[in-house]
Amino acid sequence: MDKDNNCPNLPKNIQLLQRRISRLKRLAAKYKRAEIIQNTLLEISNIATKATSLDDFYKGVHLHLQQLIPADNFFIASQDPVTGMISLPFFADEKDSHPTELYPDEEISEILSRGITGYVLRKGEPFLCSNEGFDQLIEQGEIEGLGSPCHQWLGVPIKSKGTVNGVLVVQSYNEQINYGDLELELMGFICHHISGVMERLLHNEQLEIAIEERTRELSFAYNSLKAEVHERVKAEKLQKSLFQITEISSLNIQQRDFYTRIHQVISQLIPADNCFISLIEKNNTLFFPFYVSQMAKKYPESRLMKDGLTEYIIKHKKPKLFSADDIALLVKQREIYTQSPELNKTQKMHQWIGIPLFINGEVVGALTIYSLNDQQIYQRRDLDLLTFVSQHIANAIERKNAAESLKRSHELLEEKVNTRTQALAQVNINLQAEVNQRRKIEAQLVHDAQHDGLTGLPNRNYLMERLSQALKHVRRHGLDQFALLFIDLDRFKVINDTFGHLEGDRFLIETAKRLKSCIRDNDTIARMGGDEFIILLDSIHGTTDAIEVCERILHQLSQPFILANQEFKSGASIGVAFSNNNKYDTSESILRNADRAMYQAKSKGKGCYVIFDSQIGYQSEQQSDLDKQFKLAIKNQHIAIHYRPIFDLATNTIIAIEPQASWHTEQHGSWDHKKLNQLAFNNQLSLIFEDYIFKSLTKDYQQLKQKYGVATRLYMTISSQHVNHKHALRGLKNTLKTSVIDLSKLTIFFNENSLVKDIENHLNAFEIIEQLGAKIGIDNYGTGYSSLSSLSYLPLSTIKLDTEISKHMLSETQLKLVQAYRLSVEALDIQIVATGIDTLQQLNQFTALGYQIGQGRAIEKKLQTVSPLSA
Repeated sequence: MDKDNNCPNLPKNIQLLQRRISRLKRLAAKYKRAEIIQNTLLEISNIATKATSLDDFYKGVHLHLQQLIPADNFFIASQDPVTGMISLPFFADEKDSHPTELYPDEEISEILSRGITGYVLRKGEPFLCSNEGFDQLIEQGEIEGLGSPCHQWLGVPIKSKGTVNGVLVVQSYNEQINYGDLELELMGFICHHISGVMERLLHNEQLEIAIEERTRELSFAYNSLKAEVHERVKAEKLQKSLFQITEISSLNIQQRDFYTRIHQVISQLIPADNCFISLIEKNNTLFFPFYVSQMAKKYPESRLMKDGLTEYIIKHKKPKLFSADDIALLVKQREIYTQSPELNKTQKMHQWIGIPLFINGEVVGALTIYSLNDQQIYQRRDLDLLTFVSQHIANAIERKNAAESLKRSHELLEEKVNTRTQALAQVNINLQAEVNQRRKIEAQLVHDAQHDGLTGLPNRNYLMERLSQALKHVRRHGLDQFALLFIDLDRFKVINDTFGHLEGDRFLIETAKRLKSCIRDNDTIARMGGDEFIILLDSIHGTTDAIEVCERILHQLSQPFILANQEFKSGASIGVAFSNNNKYDTSESILRNADRAMYQAKSKGKGCYVIFDSQIGYQSEQQSDLDKQFKLAIKNQHIAIHYRPIFDLATNTIIAIEPQASWHTEQHGSWDHKKLNQLAFNNQLSLIFEDYIFKSLTKDYQQLKQKYGVATRLYMTISSQHVNHKHALRGLKNTLKTSVIDLSKLTIFFNENSLVKDIENHLNAFEIIEQLGAKIGIDNYGTGYSSLSSLSYLPLSTIKLDTEISKHMLSETQLKLVQAYRLSVEALDIQIVATGIDTLQQLNQFTALGYQIGQGRAIEKKLQTVSPLSA
C-alpha cells in the first residue's frame, strides 16, 4: 500500500484516498492497542479487588502483564517496613535461577540490597536502565553486578503512604525488546494496585489476628468463669456441709444419732456407702462409735490397738488413699496385718481412704471410707476434701464430748456453787475493803504522776495540761488573757557544789514556798526540774499584772536563805510570755517563748525579767541556726586549725606550739578559739570539738616537727568533761595511746576553775596521763580559785597565766602579785607561761618581772615569725 502511495503516475484523488486508508488503519491499530490495554488493566483491577492472597495476585498480574509488554523476565521484591528485610514473593526469569540458588550461602535480603533492586528501594523512584547504565552504576559503587547481563531493566517502586514497600521489575535480554514511557506508566499503575492489595490484605490479616485473639480471650474467660462457677458451687456445697456439722455438734441428741447425721453430711460430698469412725480410748483400745458397711451389718467391738489399716493411719498421722494393689503391697511388706491377720477384711475392697482425726494437735482416731467396686472411684481431690472436712468433724466430736462432759460436771458444779456462794460473800466484803484501799493508792499515784516529789508542786505534765486548757479558754473568750513566767534560779549549782545536795533540796523547797506566796489561788506554779519553775497566771487584766508578780518574785528570792547555818543569797531570771489570740499558738510554742525570754534575762546579768517579743524570737532562731551550723562545720571539717607559738623570751626561740581553732561564716561572722570553746560547751560538744582539734594536730604532726624542730613541745588545753566520768576518761586514754604523737613532747592543760571543783577525778586522770608519758599543765591560772598549797601535791609541769592578768598590770601592787605567781610556781619546779602579751609594754613588764616564757601578738610581731601552719 505504501508502495502504491509513492507512485506519482496515479491520479491525485486515488493517491488521496490511499493516504486516508493508511491513516485509518493506523488509527484502528492504535485503538485496538488501547482497547487491549484498557481490558488488561481492568482485569488487573478485578484481580486486585478479588485477590485473597498476594501470591494469587502476583500470578494474575504476571499473566495479564504479558499481554501488554514483554514480561517473561518479571519479579516482585517486597521490603518489611519494620525490619527492612527484602524478600522475593514472585520471580520469573528465562536465564537466571532464583537468587537463593545462585547464592545459596547468603541471605536473600543481603543479596537484593547489594543489587539494582536495593538501589531502587533506597532511591524510591522509577528506574529504567540499559546494560551500559548497569556498568556505570557498578563503576560508581552504587550496586554490585548480580546475575546475567540484560539489554534493559525497568523497576518501579511500590509505595504505601509515602513509604517504599517493594519494587516491580521487568527486564529484557533481547535487543529487539525495548521499554519506554508507556511501559513505565503501566508499571506505575500496577504498583498502585499492588500497594492497595498489600494494605487491604495486611488489614484483613491484622483483623483476622485481632478476631482470633479476641475469640481466644473470650474462650479463656468463658472457661475461667465456668471453672469459677463450678468451684463456687463446690465451695457453697462444702460451706453448707461445714455449717451442718457445726449445727449437729450443738444439738442435744444421742451419740448414735450424732454420728449418723455426720455420715449423712459426708455422703453429700463424696460417696460413703462404706464408712466408719474409730476413736482411741484411754486404755489404748479402738472404739467404733459409727460403722456402716455393705459387707457387715454388725458394729465391730472395741479392741486393742494392733497393726490394722486403721492403726497404720493413726501411726503415720497422714491421710492416705490406697488401691487394692497398695493394700496388698503393704501386707506383703509386713506393714499391716502381721500380728492380726484375722482383722484383714480388705480382699474385696477396690479403694480405701483413711483420714486421721486431730484434737488439740493429737491423733484421737480415724475416719475411714472405702469402695468395693470400680463404680465408685476416689480421686486425690476427694482425699483433700475429706481431709479438710475431717478437721471440722474432729472439732464437732470434741465439742460433743465437751458438752457431755460439761453436762456430767454441771450437777457437781451446782453442789459446789452453794458452798462457794457463802465463801464469796465473805470474800466480797474483804474485796471491797481492798478496792477502797486500791482507789486510794491509785489516787495517790495519779497525784504523784502530776506533782514533783521534792516540792509537792505540779510537774511538767500537769502544767502542760493546765496550759492547754488556758489556751482553749482564751480562744473561746477573745478578751481574756494569761501569762506564763519561766523562772530560772541563780547560783543553784554553787549551792550543790558548796553545801551539798541535801541543802540544795532545802533551798528548792524554801524557794517553792516563796513563789507560792507571790501568786493567787487560781494561778498554777510547777517545777520543771532542776532549778526551773513555771507560773501560769490565769485571767490577768494586762501586762502590769504579770510585771507586779515578777517584781514580787525577784524581791522574795533576793532575800537571804539560811543554808547549813550560813546566810546565802540567790536570785532568779524570769522570762514572760503572753497569750495573744494567735491561732497558731500552742502550749509548746508559748512555753518556748517564755524560755527564750528567760535566757535573754540571764544574758542581761540575771536578777531581772524580760517580756518575750519578736526580736527575742529572732535572736533565739539565730542562736539555733548558729548551733546547727557549728555542728555541721565540725562534721564537714570546715573549722580551720592553726598553731600559735610559745617563745623563750631570753633567746627569742619557739619552745612550744599550741593549736588554735577559727571559723568564719557569712551569716554569723568570725569566731576565734575562745568563743568556739564556749559555743562547744553550750552545745555539749566540748569532747567532740577537742577530738576534732586533736585529730588535726595528729595529721599535721610530721609537718610541725619539720618546721619547728623535734624538741618543740605541743600544748593543748582540754575540757574537764574528759575526767567527769569513766567513759570519757577511757576515750581520752585510747586517743592518746593510739596517737602517732610523741607523748613525751605533749603537755595537756586543764582549766584551774574546773580543777578546784573536782580535785579527785582530776587526780585520777593526771595519773593515767602521766603513765602514758604526757605532761600535765594548768590553764587560766590566777583567777583566784586555787591556793598555792594545792599546787604542791599536783603532778604539774607547766602553768599558763590567765590572759586577763596581762591587761591589768597597772599598779605596783598588781605587778608584785604577778611576780609572786612566778616565784611561788618556780619554787615548786614548775614552768610558768605569761599569756596575752599583745603590747610591747606588756612584754617589757613580764621580762622585767623575770618571766622567761611567753605567748602573744607582741612577741610574734617583734620577732616577725612566719605565719602559723594551717590545719
